[in-house]
Amino acid sequence: MAEIVLYHHIQGLTDGVRGFAGELRRDGHTVHTPDLFEGRTFASIEDGFAFAGEAGLDQVRERGIAEAEALGQELVYAGFSFGVTVAQRLAQTRPGARGALFFDSCLPVKEFGTAWPEGVPVQIHGKENDEFFEEDLPSARELVGSAANAELFVYPGDQHLFADSSLAAYDPEAAGALLERVRSFLASL
Repeated sequence: MAEIVLYHHIQGLTDGVRGFAGELRRDGHTVHTPDLFEGRTFASIEDGFAFAGEAGLDQVRERGIAEAEALGQELVYAGFSFGVTVAQRLAQTRPGARGALFFDSCLPVKEFGTAWPEGVPVQIHGKENDEFFEEDLPSARELVGSAANAELFVYPGDQHLFADSSLAAYDPEAAGALLERVRSFLASL
């Protein structure tokens, strides 16, 4: 079983993110869900960004890094959208990463180094017409093209945060496929 650090999206640690973590826990994994917004959740992406901007985006991300540093090193780093910014940084820079799971986002590999770390498998998931993921799709394709064990799954539709069951963007069919692929990924570690 894997030990996972799952970072929430810009709307906070919602019931949908907690539910996703719960699914992985039922499979026997240990899942940590750091609350980077200290209990606050937001009704919209814009409200979440406004809060994070006021709090300081870098300070919020540093909270997530500190949470991971308090744990062991053999972790799977996972994130939804904004949470990918923390998960990807840790997966690329912290020794001992077992894997990475990116939902709704992917940054250029060069943000955190020159190459994806050898031996660290990664899965990236997003909607083909999601306005936020569309701008990250070239980075996702580049990562997949440069890493030995990387997969990209693009689902039909335009919903951002489609795997969060507590949001209107939730797509049960795509979220179910994502969860099954994540389960297979974790079982292979």
